[in-house]
Amino acid sequence: MCGRYLLKAPADALRRAFGFVEQPNLMPRYNIAPTQDVAVIRERREPKGERTLQLLRWGLIPSWAEDMKGGAKLINARAEGISERPSFREAFQKRRCLVPADGFYEWRTEGKLWERWIPRTQPPEPAYIDSFTIVTTEANALLRPLHARMPVILAPEDYARWFDRATSEAELKALLKPAPEDVLAYVPVSPRVNAAQPDDAGLIEPAGTEVVAA
Repeated sequence: MCGRYLLKAPADALRRAFGFVEQPNLMPRYNIAPTQDVAVIRERREPKGERTLQLLRWGLIPSWAEDMKGGAKLINARAEGISERPSFREAFQKRRCLVPADGFYEWRTEGKLWERWIPRTQPPEPAYIDSFTIVTTEANALLRPLHARMPVILAPEDYARWFDRATSEAELKALLKPAPEDVLAYVPVSPRVNAAQPDDAGLIEPAGTEVVAA
């Protein structure tokens, strides 16, 4: 699974990588946690193909939900069966996004979709909440000793195909696979990441000598 991640790349670097139109002022985030609003890349229908960076809530709230409480539980969506499960089916078909990240945390004990929820009540509830979930797949050989799952990591050449509504379900599912081992490395870090409040660069400093890469 993916329950915490970081995004520290400068906004200009993200803009070059993902091609969105905004020039945002983003602060480095070292401990992004569920229910927080974080940067996500979406593609507009008009003008066709234009990408935009927006802040969405992490934890998908299905459009048909009676309230927003369940969103904190839907932070991940298993790639297997994603097109059948009611919570994710429509978002997978129509509302795919990319979640930029420089890394993610995993506890040894063990890309993405977005949705719009409109409350059934009137203010003080917000008019709507756009939220997202991170798609996970089986862990690759490098990460398998830590956890059975890992986030789906798309290659840059697959971004356009992921956004394109004309991409078939079979082609989309073919993208939801473990990342190659050589694009990842992991290192033990501070247990301070167990709490959602710390958010500083010290969280990613190695806590030991072990660094594992393919």
